[in-house]
Amino acid sequence: MNYPKKVTIGDITVRDGFQHESKYIPMEAKLWLAEQLILAGFKHIEVTNFGNPQGMPQFKDADNLMKAIHNSKKIASLLPDVSLTCVTIREKAIERAIQAKQEGWGPNRILLMVSTSESHHIKNSGLSLDDYWKMAEKWIKLARDAGLKVNGTVSTIWGCPIEGPTEMKKAVEFAKRWFDIGVSDVEHADHDGSASPNRVYDYYSMLMDTFQKPDKQIVHFHTTRGWGLANVLAALQAGMTNFEATMGGIGGQPANFVDGVPVSGTGKYYYADPNITGLVCTEDLVVMLDEMGIDVGVNIDKVLEIGKMVEQIVGRTLRSECVRTGRIPKSLTGRG
Repeated sequence: MNYPKKVTIGDITVRDGFQHESKYIPMEAKLWLAEQLILAGFKHIEVTNFGNPQGMPQFKDADNLMKAIHNSKKIASLLPDVSLTCVTIREKAIERAIQAKQEGWGPNRILLMVSTSESHHIKNSGLSLDDYWKMAEKWIKLARDAGLKVNGTVSTIWGCPIEGPTEMKKAVEFAKRWFDIGVSDVEHADHDGSASPNRVYDYYSMLMDTFQKPDKQIVHFHTTRGWGLANVLAALQAGMTNFEATMGGIGGQPANFVDGVPVSGTGKYYYADPNITGLVCTEDLVVMLDEMGIDVGVNIDKVLEIGKMVEQIVGRTLRSECVRTGRIPKSLTGRG
């Protein structure tokens, strides 16, 4: 097999990981994690969601967190080379990001999202696909004029938790549409663990045939059914080089119950057991790729240390195997 010599890994724990937590994660803990990820060498982190915090109270600290990151002395010298992403599904969130950027404490990249399944898309955004594409075309231009990079995400590629099976070729068409209206890159997301390795390979091969630019495509897998790293391997074999993951494999739909209070989130959970959700584990991903001789560009030992601390932040044991087993020794002495 021909694998890439180097890959890019974005850690999205601070946003996607924490959004499914049913207890509020203090802003200070989110700041600590963002700082440590950057110090470990990550150049791409997802920080928060600029949507209405009434339904997603995990993000009520969005402004303060972004300001704290920009004011952090620990990472001041590294920040110019780091992509800080905020999720901005609708117009008010994009407008908020533009204003924050102009005031000097905002993100340098925002994320918009479509689903190939109309039902899933409406649940996430409140708009039909036709109306969302019209909105996106207008606001992407405004965001780029303000100096923001824009990511367009495509979801329900391998299946929809509401409607069931979906057509993969539709996701390729949506990716092309994103690029046509000005996004910098496209995230291809398996948001509920529907993807199997053979179909992952088929999809990303189709994508490479269409675009031939793996650096502009971002791979996002959930591991709900335990196939996450197998899917990573299939995507690597198809030529992908840009991946996302979360510490401990946490994440999922925005919580609909936070600190003992029911909230709207995105409604009823899709999962049979909402405690068994989440993305590919950052810790396990970097260790596996390192063992394969692929440069991940981060300090792996520090990543494992961060993983242990994230377990303390959320208050439970998470899904990383390598946090417990450690790395494979590089010599007979167990050192190096």
